[in-house]
Amino acid sequence: MTLALNLRIVGAFLVLIGLSHAFLDRYFGWRQELEHVSLLTRQIFYVHTFFIGLAVTLAGAGSFAYADALTRRDVLSRAILTALLIFWICRLLVQFVGFDPAIWRGNRFRTFMHGFFSLFWCYVTATYGVALMKVWS
Repeated sequence: MTLALNLRIVGAFLVLIGLSHAFLDRYFGWRQELEHVSLLTRQIFYVHTFFIGLAVTLAGAGSFAYADALTRRDVLSRAILTALLIFWICRLLVQFVGFDPAIWRGNRFRTFMHGFFSLFWCYVTATYGVALMKVWS
């Protein structure tokens, strides 16, 4: 499997994950949970969720559509891959230090999802890391 294909796979999944942010409110029942916070806090929460989803969707779309360009040895691909790698390293770390294990322990579905996304963030991070090493070599 080529590096460009891995970048396209990562890109396709990131687009799906980014677009799924439109449905997180319903799935997690945020409307009911956020009724008790201030209007400002509620709106910041929704605006940030929208922009996180948008950023993930755009990063995924770029990886999918421009995988070949990202593997070229030039300054732009290095800059983009460096930014993506930093972002996804941070996201991978948050998977382990940002969530209390009490959220998923004892719940089979949440435990599965924690494991799945832990592996997925490793794959995303590794793919961008390998791509960055390639464009620096």
